[in-house]
Amino acid sequence: MTTGQPPRRHAHRRPPRRATRVVLALAAAAVVVAVAVVVVPLLRPPGPRPLFQLPVACGETWQLGTYPGHDDFDVDLFPIEGEAWGRPVLASAAGTVTVAGINGSLGGRTPENPDGPRGRGGGYWVKIDHGGRWETQYLHLLEPPLVREGQRVEQGEQIGKVGSTGNSGAPHLHYEQRRGWEKVETWFDGEPSGITHDDREYTVRRTSNNCGA
Repeated sequence: MTTGQPPRRHAHRRPPRRATRVVLALAAAAVVVAVAVVVVPLLRPPGPRPLFQLPVACGETWQLGTYPGHDDFDVDLFPIEGEAWGRPVLASAAGTVTVAGINGSLGGRTPENPDGPRGRGGGYWVKIDHGGRWETQYLHLLEPPLVREGQRVEQGEQIGKVGSTGNSGAPHLHYEQRRGWEKVETWFDGEPSGITHDDREYTVRRTSNNCGA
């Protein structure tokens, strides 16, 4: 049954302009707060240097070295006695793991096939945030890291094993200390390593005092 009258069309009400402005202002404020939460801590000056220790077992003596093209402040560690493959890699200081995974590609160098194909980048690696904008990095690990992202680790806790994954010619540990965004000279047990520029091949020996509590 029809009435002969055209159907009524429901008018679409536009939201009040004032309410729209409020919503946009709140969204903009949320964005500003989110950016501030991320950026402001990065603008703060770094805190005091943690008392970093060699990332290897207590009492062991290792050779620390660099070479032309290695990049300033990068350190490669090799044991002076025994096999390098599988040696424990320890946290240099307490902190929180921020990366635990693969950097680049793994390649195929293993203890069973030490001359296998190289990968790219750092292979299995770990990054640890030590607070105060200080960070350490550990590259070319043999196997997947023994820690996970977000995990709290203590100084001397094992985080992986020495290997040759990534772009690595032989089993060793590539190690870095960073302050803010910049790599800096590595210090161990309160003393500078002496490895700064990569303008020439250079090695030193250091004995680990990473002995836990």
